[in-house]
Formats: sequence, structure tokens, C-alpha cells
Amino acid sequence: MLTRGVLRTSVDPNANVPVVLRVSGGTSILKELSNEDITVSIEDAIRLNVSAMALSIFVGSEFEKQTLVSLAKLVDEGERHGIPVLAVTAVGKDMARDVRYLGLACRIAAELGAHVVKTYYCEEFEQLVQSCPIPVIVAGGKKTPETEALELTANAVQGGAVGVDMGRNIFQSDCPVGMIRAVRAIVHEKASVKEAYKIYESAKGGKARRAAG
Repeated sequence: MLTRGVLRTSVDPNANVPVVLRVSGGTSILKELSNEDITVSIEDAIRLNVSAMALSIFVGSEFEKQTLVSLAKLVDEGERHGIPVLAVTAVGKDMARDVRYLGLACRIAAELGAHVVKTYYCEEFEQLVQSCPIPVIVAGGKKTPETEALELTANAVQGGAVGVDMGRNIFQSDCPVGMIRAVRAIVHEKASVKEAYKIYESAKGGKARRAAG
């Protein structure tokens, strides 16, 4: 999931990896983060040949209505042109990351027509998944030790998530390729955390040997 500026400047146009384009924004850390709007036109999303569009919703925040209406409008545009929409349940600093709140946010996203929703892992996560009629993806969150990130992945998938969206736990790892392979093994090959960690260590060891050589 990336912005169009990064997609244009930092991704090879010949790459065949599916891209989810972030199309909401408008604020920085200096302002209220929930005050977002749609920042990319559907025409540009089509031009960039993206596989899906992502937008954040801020349930319970000052600008909740604005972000929910933006989601509804984006779903309309996506349906018109055959592009699915991923709703991201962004959480403000005063919001509890519990099953009641996150379940409500995911349910609202589904009710408004989102095709997939991204949220946080929480206690009673299975209950959240069961109450949400669309596929659920779990956010990786802040950087944690590799074993913890892999445990999060395993717990999320076992709890009913279709996958995880790892950011900092991939690109801030000392071996990003190894972490990608390890996470993939858990999600797509049902590997255990122990097996996945061995994949990460193997890739990390190979990198160290090449550097030494």
C-alpha cells in the first residue's frame, strides 16, 4: 500500500506485483490526522493500473463523517470502474484497540461497501472476524522483534484474518527479504512461527555470508 508519488518515482513501471494505492490524505503530524479527504482521482488510479484503492476511516473522531462519506464515494467510483476498495480503520490516540471499537469500525466499513478492511489485532479477534462480512487484514503496527511480528501474523491468520499488512516490521528489519519470506510462509503455506523464523534466519545468514565474502 503506497502513495502515487512513491509509485511513480520509486517503483519500476514494468513490475507485475499488484499495488494497493493509498488515495486519502491531506494532513501531517502537525494537524488532526482524522481530517482527511480523497487526494487521488479515479482516473489517475486507472492510469496507474492499481489493483485496489485504500482509504482511512476514523470512527469516533472529530472528522468521522467526512472520512465515512469519502469511503462511500470512493466505493461508488471503484464499482463504476471495477477497482476494489480497502478501508483502513485508523485509530486515534484516545480510541481503545478492543474488539468492541474495532469490530464497530470494521462493520461500518463493510456496511458502506468496502471490499476489504484493514484493522488491528485485538483480544477476541475471532469475534471481530465473525461479525464482519468482508475479508479482514491485520496491520503490522510499530516495529517489534521479528519473533513477535511473526507471532502476530500467526495469531491473526489463526483468528480468521486473510493476511497481514506489514510495513515497519519488514523495511526496518535487518533482513527485509527474510521477513517477507517468513510472513508469506505463515499466511500462504501455514508454516508455524518456529518454521517461519528459520526462514528469516536462513535469509539473514545468507546475506551475512555474502557480505563477508
